[in-house]
Amino acid sequence: MISVRRSTDRFRGGDPAAGVESLHAFSFGHFYDPDNLRFGPVLACNEERLAPGAGFDEHPHSHTEIVTWVVEGELTHLDSAGHATVVRPGDVQHLSAGDGVRHVERNAGDVPLVFVQMWLAPLVPGGEPSYGLVREVAAGIPYEVPAAGAALHVLRPGPGERMPLPETAYLHVVRGQVACGGEELGPGDSVRVSGGPDPGITAATAAEVLVWELAAGQ
Repeated sequence: MISVRRSTDRFRGGDPAAGVESLHAFSFGHFYDPDNLRFGPVLACNEERLAPGAGFDEHPHSHTEIVTWVVEGELTHLDSAGHATVVRPGDVQHLSAGDGVRHVERNAGDVPLVFVQMWLAPLVPGGEPSYGLVREVAAGIPYEVPAAGAALHVLRPGPGERMPLPETAYLHVVRGQVACGGEELGPGDSVRVSGGPDPGITAATAAEVLVWELAAGQ
């Protein structure tokens, strides 16, 4: 069983006048849709676009696993635990908010920044905040987030290539054109997979797709 959500259906947030554009796949902030609160542990899948010099000033998080994937440009991250990093395309950044952490996210470069940020609910809330950054994540090697019972797969199929999907999964198309369950998908489109025969994805062009493998019944 699959449910397709189009990029054009995403809620537009952010502050364009300040160089911040946000596209939300789930209820977020003042946008509330009681039928679209989460999918399993996935609470948010935000496409963020920051103009040079723009960003999010220091703000708090708690009880959330925050995973970030940069599409274009470089993301500068600073947090209250003392981490100061620059996240580039191909890197996976993971901030586990625990009982509470504050951070800053900014485009300190001179070119536009595009990134996808995904929030997951932990299986057990609380704990000490932690931070991880994996450089140049290779396709085919999942990034495990055991605190949320999930794993992130980065799929990069070539034209005509088919790849299987987990039984329960949330996928987000970053770039390229793919087909899933008879539906044509492009950048920003997403699919929620819950049981049934594996629909797989087949690439019409070179593509990059983020796939969260989720435990059944979450």
